[in-house]
Amino acid sequence: MLLIVGGSIAVIGLLLILGGRFLPWLGRLPGDIHIQRGNFSCFFPLVTSIVLSLILTIVLNIIIRLINK
Repeated sequence: MLLIVGGSIAVIGLLLILGGRFLPWLGRLPGDIHIQRGNFSCFFPLVTSIVLSLILTIVLNIIIRLINK
């Protein structure tokens, strides 16, 4: 079980890293906060997090409903 969870997390991380190439809007939505001053840079992807959360919630609800039939 631990190997499956760890492998899943690794695959999801890889997809998020490569997601910028396939989804150029990911992380650049209006509402994402990017502060840059001198040598300091800080990025808060607020809207991107909300959109990804909604998409994952819908997908997981569909999967759970299909499994419980």
